Amino acid sequence: MMPRFMPIPSEETWKEVTKGFWDKWNFPNCLGAIDGKHVMIQAPPLSGSQYFNYKKTFSIVLLAVVDADYRFRIIQVGDYRRTSDGGVFAGSQVGKGMENGTLQVPASATLPGAAHLGAVPFAMVGDAAFPLKTYLMRPYPGKYLSHEKRIFNYRLSRARMVVENAFGILASED
Repeated sequence: MMPRFMPIPSEETWKEVTKGFWDKWNFPNCLGAIDGKHVMIQAPPLSGSQYFNYKKTFSIVLLAVVDADYRFRIIQVGDYRRTSDGGVFAGSQVGKGMENGTLQVPASATLPGAAHLGAVPFAMVGDAAFPLKTYLMRPYPGKYLSHEKRIFNYRLSRARMVVENAFGILASED
C-alpha cells in the first residue's frame, strides 16, 4: 500500500513541498517538518518490556515528515522502547536515504533574496531531539541567544509546528 498511497517523494515533490514552506511559513529550502510520536498500544503477547516507554506505557513510534499543509509525506511505524526521535530517524529508511543522498532531494539552491550567500542545501526541520545535519535543521540551544538566533529559532519553530499540528489532527476524535 505504501508505494500507492505514500510513494517516496520525487525531486518534483520535494520542490512542491519546499514551495509550500516558503509560501505559508516563510521558511526557505524546507523539505518538511519531522517528528516522532509514541502511539499507545496494548503490549503484544510475550513482548516483556520491549514496548514499554519512558512515559510508563506501551507504545510504538510513528516517525513522520509532514508538508506545509499538514499532509504526511513520509512515515515509519514500529520502532519501540526508549529510542529517541533522532535514533529512530537514524535507523529509518528516510534517515539512511538522506545520509546516503539517495532520496532525489534537489541540488542546493540560493535562498530567496540572499543570492550572495550562494547555494544552500535543502533540509528538514526538527526539534532538539534530532541531530544537526546538512539536511536536518534544529533550533539553536540555550537561553542567551543573539537576536538573530532567536529570530531563526522562532521561524524554525513556526515551520516545525506543522508536524505537531498534523499529529494533533490525526489523534482528534471528531
